[in-house]
Amino acid sequence: MPVAAFKTWLSGQDIARTVLFIQQHHTFSPAYCHFDGQNHFALQQSMKHHHVTNNGWSDIGQQLTIFPDGKVATGRSMERAPACIFGNNRHAVCIENVGFFDEHQDVMNPAQEEAILEVTAALCQKFNIPITTDRIVYHHWFDLSTGVRTNGSGSTKSCPGTNFFGGNSLDNCQNHFLPRLRQKITGPLDGVPPAALQFYGWVTANRLNIRKGPKASFDIIGQSRLGAVLRIYDQKERWYKISNSKEEWVYGNYVQKIHRATVNTDVLNVRSGPSTQFHVVGAVLQNQEVFAYEEKDGWSRIGIDQQWVSNHFLDITS
Repeated sequence: MPVAAFKTWLSGQDIARTVLFIQQHHTFSPAYCHFDGQNHFALQQSMKHHHVTNNGWSDIGQQLTIFPDGKVATGRSMERAPACIFGNNRHAVCIENVGFFDEHQDVMNPAQEEAILEVTAALCQKFNIPITTDRIVYHHWFDLSTGVRTNGSGSTKSCPGTNFFGGNSLDNCQNHFLPRLRQKITGPLDGVPPAALQFYGWVTANRLNIRKGPKASFDIIGQSRLGAVLRIYDQKERWYKISNSKEEWVYGNYVQKIHRATVNTDVLNVRSGPSTQFHVVGAVLQNQEVFAYEEKDGWSRIGIDQQWVSNHFLDITS
């Protein structure tokens, strides 16, 4: 769809999952030489086929694909985490930009350049995501084998390309991409949860029905998935309202309360259990937003799997 149609589509989406990050990628292949101006769906289908058949994923990895002519295709459901940056897909939306944007490769078309800015800005406004390198991230900034954020050092991909909006480094993003992105934003984006929010909760069932009211007799209007973090605005008996503006309810027996927190140290080790005796399995950086799914002996589990950090280095924000 054209960008204008995408914005209309996005404004009509009721997304239960909490989104905190926008990922920027390039496809590498397909590149510009594979695009003929008419084969949007063929290329999208080939990417899905590769992700499902070769990678073993259940669907295409990205939620959105932006083509050289500036058109946008939807992919993986917005209610599911993407499969795009190892260890860093929770609470993210992934944008795959068709092309190979390293130096001396594809030169981005103005139409695609404008679409990337407009689509990213629309997502930031939809989810109240601040325009910072803590929230707008490049694949190049994360180690391929561990998922640790290195800001470009070590074993990384060049994605979204060494010539993506002036380059793929942290400084390139801050000096070239983010200033242009801010020009597309109307109104402040502070990342602060709305005042009506009572608490966050995570889905403990494989699939959780979303209904039009706080009873099982109401129609099902959607589903949320295991591990998704929901925003809770109201409660009626054992039912939770997950929208601030619409009647969207889930059964609370399958939702467990969770805390949102910010990392307050330069680099915080992530361990496989709740003590320093467990192995380091990753790291998170200062100002990164995380959710504490479980607390034990002064440690918090920040995923549905075994990833633990010390509470001493977290500031609970809600």
